[in-house]
Formats: sequence, C-alpha cells, structure tokens
Amino acid sequence: MEIKYWSDIACPFCYIGSTRMKRVMKEIGIYDNTKLELKSFELNPMEAKHAHQGDYINHFTGGNPAMAAQAKQQMAYISQMAAGEGLEFHLDKVVPTNTMDAHRLIKLAESKNDPELAERVINRFYKVYFTDGESIADRKVLLKAAVEAGLDQAEVTELLDSDKYENEVRLDEIEAHQSGVQAAPFFVINNKYAISGAQPYEVFLEALKKVQAEEAAS
Repeated sequence: MEIKYWSDIACPFCYIGSTRMKRVMKEIGIYDNTKLELKSFELNPMEAKHAHQGDYINHFTGGNPAMAAQAKQQMAYISQMAAGEGLEFHLDKVVPTNTMDAHRLIKLAESKNDPELAERVINRFYKVYFTDGESIADRKVLLKAAVEAGLDQAEVTELLDSDKYENEVRLDEIEAHQSGVQAAPFFVINNKYAISGAQPYEVFLEALKKVQAEEAAS
C-alpha cells in the first residue's frame, strides 16, 4: 500500500489527521511496510518569515477584535481534538510564519531513504510550531530542531544557505493543484482513494481496511 498526503507544518488539522492515519496504520499492521509520503502544501505561501507569538488568533478573526471570543472557542476546540490524539497544542503561543524552509528540510530528510528519520523531522517541526511556540522560519530554531531529529548540521546549514529543494516543494503544490486538491490535509491511498481533512479515526480505519482487503483479494 502507498499513501501520500498533502500537508503543511502550519496546519493543525494536518497534524491531527496524519496522527490519526498513522495510528490506524499501526493498528492494522501496515505501518512498517507502507510507504507514507508527505507532499508539501503551503497554506499561505505569502506568509512573512517574521511574526510574533499571539498573532495566530488573527487567522480566526481576520484582524477583527469583535471576533476574538469566537476565535478563542475555535482554538480551544482544535486543542481538544489534538489532545484526543495525544498531541499538546498551545495555539495562543503559535508564531504564524512562512513554512518553506521547513518543507525543504523535510525533503532533505526524505532524501535519506530513512522513513523513521523523515517522521522524526516532521513531528519535531510540528512540535516547534504548535507546542513550543517558536518560529518555524527562524534559522536557529530550524537548525536546532532538525539536528535534534537526526539531520546532519552541516547539511542543514548548507540547505538553509541555498534554495535547494524549493523546486520540489513547488512541484508538490503544482501536483496538488492539477489533482484538484484545494486544502490540506488530503490523503490519497494507492492513487485510487482520497480522504480530505482530519476525518474521524473510524473513517481512516474503514478506508484502510477496505484497501487492505482489496489487496489481499487480488
């Protein structure tokens, strides 16, 4: 089985949805022998690299202070969803910022043909963004997180000093556009079945069991 999913580090539902997908994969025994590929999808490619803690609420209010109470309710709901998957969100501390460099470093990790390394990098970056309240566009933060996850410091530094893998990120986004993918997360199983959004756990379970049964019968 092959599963690819378009995702952005700045997307809370991507973090929640991919966590649910991986939990199902482990439950039905396909996690270790299934290719799971993250495809880059920047929710806001024009987002600046400089932002401040606490600005994240503006994504829910549109900058309208009158929407603050409703926005906080939405943020609390998302945090509860995350907690249900064992994820710790501090949305009040999130620094909304550009994610291109994070995507490029994920591509570097994937180039090592070590799925566990790629997963560590992806999960570490999500934690930086949603738990630690640090800027995922900050060079020092990225370098520290990437090295902690297992990437080589010299390679990370070299990448951040270049535009390496930027084209690969853009190609993922072009593929999404050509495939009609308009939002993330978006999962595609065996280039045949699609799941959009952070669906309930049962939806992922039903879909993967269906594909698993089809493969067993073929």
